[in-house]
Amino acid sequence: MEEYIVFMRLDLITKDAQPSPEQMQVYMKQYQDWVGGIAALNKFAGGKGLSTEGKVVTYGDVVTDGPFVELKESIAGFIIIKAESLEEATELASACPILKGPGNSVEVRKISQVHPN
Repeated sequence: MEEYIVFMRLDLITKDAQPSPEQMQVYMKQYQDWVGGIAALNKFAGGKGLSTEGKVVTYGDVVTDGPFVELKESIAGFIIIKAESLEEATELASACPILKGPGNSVEVRKISQVHPN
């Protein structure tokens, strides 16, 4: 079984796109149910949310505010799942509740070993 990372992208900047505290409770319950379902299949390997603060370092040691200087759609968090194939991982990711919001998306990528253990 391989590991796949699921990046969750949504608008973290536009004030009108932010949920109310009540909506956030509903969304978090949906998210926890989704992750719980993946965990029940023994396919959840971890995950984290990401801060809206950050910096981007580019060639020539140029540092800018980021990570979403030009993009409204930003990576809000990620989970790592175990799956037999990219297709299976995509199927699990397609149930992510953030996909109920217009403009939101998920990206599924296989995790490759770059560094020796």
